[in-house]
Amino acid sequence: MMNSSESILVFEYFTASGKKDKCIISEAEALLFTLIDDLKDYKLDVVVNTSYADIVSGYDNVNPILIDTDIISWLEENASNFKKAIFIAAENNNNLYNITKILEDNDVTIFTSSSEACLVSSDKFLTYESLPNTIPQPRSFRFKIDPKGYWKRAITNLHEKWQAEDPLTPLKIIIKPLVGVDCEDIVIIENIEDLSYDLEEIFPPGSRIIVQEFIDGTDVSVSLICCEGKAYPISLNEQFVELKNDKGTYLGGKIPFESEFRQDAFDVAVNACEAIEGLNGFVGVDLLISNEDSIYPVYLLEINSRFTTPYVGLKKIADFNITKTIIEGNVADIDLSLNGEVEFKKEGNNLNIRRI
Repeated sequence: MMNSSESILVFEYFTASGKKDKCIISEAEALLFTLIDDLKDYKLDVVVNTSYADIVSGYDNVNPILIDTDIISWLEENASNFKKAIFIAAENNNNLYNITKILEDNDVTIFTSSSEACLVSSDKFLTYESLPNTIPQPRSFRFKIDPKGYWKRAITNLHEKWQAEDPLTPLKIIIKPLVGVDCEDIVIIENIEDLSYDLEEIFPPGSRIIVQEFIDGTDVSVSLICCEGKAYPISLNEQFVELKNDKGTYLGGKIPFESEFRQDAFDVAVNACEAIEGLNGFVGVDLLISNEDSIYPVYLLEINSRFTTPYVGLKKIADFNITKTIIEGNVADIDLSLNGEVEFKKEGNNLNIRRI
């Protein structure tokens, strides 16, 4: 039985816009299928590009809306026709912020984070500045890759300053795009003498980057549901991150991840989410469980104000319906238990998910 006579607008950015990036599309489809399955008790208007028409043809509760343009252009013309929406999009090119803002401007009730929360959390340095000092974060600085190459000297000076604080311990730094996803274009500089103008092949002039001290440890994330200013942790997740040729690549993860610092990770993630106004729905917080010689056991790296890949894994082991809980807003009354373990890996162009 349907929970409401009023339908919910649903879409995922890549399948709605007709993007054909093979290394992304399997993950995009998995996220969309999981979202639709969680909402099988609701009427859904699901937007997909005409090239993906077949992927939503087998659902009784789905009214497919086929489009032949990108989703942002379509929303600008059609968002006012809908009352409620829940969607999946990433931060690339400010897509997450732009989509959210269009829906807000058309008075659509969204079950995701506000546009302002998306704006703050999408920008790694804005996040860094917005969080209180009680939340451990790697030291960070923002730079712009200028066409004359002044950026190289500025980063070298910063490295010298940080290194002078502990001259006996070699300092590594990590360089990331200010707005990026899935370890995209991350560069690790082990020796400052290796900082070269070749970096402009990754970050062309005009790019904005964040430079952070590199802290050695285990990459993890916390998946949460945020509702009315409160954050409720669901799971601690191991992240499979490959460091190769001084670059990082996100390959998947395992849920749950057992660690003596589980509660520390939950506390950092909850405090960070509750410090940013407007976070709502499914939220992922990337963290680092540091090695023993670090000051804090857990450091916050970034906040993803959106559905992230662990959602598809959690679907298989959660004893509750994640998206239905978000829609109904009753997370405080729900037992957020997990039953079992699950692993998800990017292998070639596929995302493979299995219980373990």
